[in-house]
Amino acid sequence: ENFKPAQVLNSLKWPDNHLTTNRKLHFSIAKDDDDHFEIDSLTGDLFLSKELDYETASHFLLQVIIKDYNNNPPQNTTVFLSINVEDQNDHSPYFQDDFVVIGIEENVPVGTLVYTFNAKDGDGSFLNSKIQYSLELSNMGVNPFLIHPLYGTLTTAFPLDREITHSVILTVSAADQAINLTDRRLDSLAAKIIILDINDNNPSFKSSPLSYVMEDVEVGFLVHRIIAKDPDEGRNGQVTYHILSGNDNKAFVLDKITGLLSTAQLLDREIQERYSLTVMALDDGSPALSSTQVLTIIVLDVNDETPVFLKQLYETAVHENQDPGEFVIKVEAVDRDAGLNSLLRYEILPGTGYEKFKMNSDSGELITTASLDRETQEVFSIKGSPSRSSTAQLYLTVLDENDHNPWFAKTQYQISVREDLEEGSAILDLFASDEDDGLNGEVMYSLIDNTFGAFAIDSVTGSIVTTKALDRETKSQYTFRVVASDCSIHLPRSTTLSVVVHVDDVNDNDPIFLQNPIRAFVPAETPVNETVATVRAEDMDVGSNGAVVFSLNVAETVFQIDAKTGDVILQEPLASKDFSTQLLVTASDQGISPRTATAMVIIFTEEQEEEFLFSHSLYEASIPENSAAGGH
Repeated sequence: ENFKPAQVLNSLKWPDNHLTTNRKLHFSIAKDDDDHFEIDSLTGDLFLSKELDYETASHFLLQVIIKDYNNNPPQNTTVFLSINVEDQNDHSPYFQDDFVVIGIEENVPVGTLVYTFNAKDGDGSFLNSKIQYSLELSNMGVNPFLIHPLYGTLTTAFPLDREITHSVILTVSAADQAINLTDRRLDSLAAKIIILDINDNNPSFKSSPLSYVMEDVEVGFLVHRIIAKDPDEGRNGQVTYHILSGNDNKAFVLDKITGLLSTAQLLDREIQERYSLTVMALDDGSPALSSTQVLTIIVLDVNDETPVFLKQLYETAVHENQDPGEFVIKVEAVDRDAGLNSLLRYEILPGTGYEKFKMNSDSGELITTASLDRETQEVFSIKGSPSRSSTAQLYLTVLDENDHNPWFAKTQYQISVREDLEEGSAILDLFASDEDDGLNGEVMYSLIDNTFGAFAIDSVTGSIVTTKALDRETKSQYTFRVVASDCSIHLPRSTTLSVVVHVDDVNDNDPIFLQNPIRAFVPAETPVNETVATVRAEDMDVGSNGAVVFSLNVAETVFQIDAKTGDVILQEPLASKDFSTQLLVTASDQGISPRTATAMVIIFTEEQEEEFLFSHSLYEASIPENSAAGGH
């Protein structure tokens, strides 16, 4: 196809058996055929009239007409000439674009198809239009891509990481495969491979996990800026901040966009000196990735606390007559501040007797500077103060020796108690005072002498109580001694007093007849006003409770009883010589609630002796086991 015009391509020859020197022939090409060729009408030489293009037409079929003028009329002969155009490598491969931009996600596996390049070549023959692809990297790094030389497919050769390599610029070449290497043609284009971000990175904290803040800062004070970086792009790399835990009392507030941490409450180091906030950095990817950090906030001390004594009032005692330098007490104050702000110094404030004591300014120990005399001054009131404004009161008591006996107000007590007093009843509360202090002045009580098990004393309170039921009829008076002893561990001292307990009578005994029944034999001629019988009864009680009077249960006209003596006196003459009767006599004491007893007096004449007979030979009765005494 690169044959130059005007050159002879070929000559049409008449067959040898037709050749003659004087033969007249005329050559022509049919007008309808292609105009790329011309023929010499006299010689038959075939010429190229314009350049051929294999890619436009690779074959021509010409109709050549030969007119022979040697015949009359002239004879026409037609010859068909087939011409094949040979291809020359006169076209370069070409791409549709000079520059392409391709996006590929960073998490695709190795071998993923990225792009297919398609170059064209205008040559017609196979090798001249056969294209082979190749790659060149624009920089000196590692090429993470591979191109198939025949198909032009671009694939990943290594794992991609956008955070390491954002993009790659490749030069893609397409070359034909002409036989002669020098004849080969090529074309190239630039391809920019943009590695697209995937949310594959967690935010990473860059700010310090430790921060400090003074305790007296105002609400809204900026404490710390939390910074976390996410190498991902766009929303995948946009970080917001959140407090997960540790924000006690909501002391802090965190701006989720800027990461600025500010105070939301007033801080107090003495209440809480350290906060451990668990802070989360969260990206905006889908799904979102996060990281956490424990942010420690140390609250720094400000001297805002007043020293406070552990006690507002200290009380102690020291023995009199001790040498100067005697240790008295150690007072202690605390300051909730820290460091130098919490260091304390102690001093005594001026007051009565304060010159007899000295305070160690560092330790708070108080010692005497002189010997103390209890009889001169028993109690000292001292005020101490650390270097700021807190004060405490110290009451110091001078201890006495055990030089006093317990003392009762009386040396003897006489008391009366009722005999029906319940067991455990208090009958007398004794109190002995002791002017000494401490154990030397603490009194314990005890009984000596035999109380026959009737009394006991509370060793602490001095209360005397009964330990059993009393019975005046058994024992009407108890005499015993009470000892009051102090509790000194060295030579205790004691005092004794006498207690006499009189048991007062209670009407708790019935009168008892000395004889029951009483049988009296009365002659029929006994004169009126004669004593025919005498009833006798006793009562163990005393006074009115034991004074017995007599009476008849049923009023009688024949007989009368003397209430005091119990004499039964005849009031009327007996009616007959065989007279007999039965009198029921009641003996009653004179108590407030009188108690009684009944007896029978049987009176009969000498001629008639009463015969007593029971109506039954056997009497049977039932009674409940818990029946009250005196029941019928």
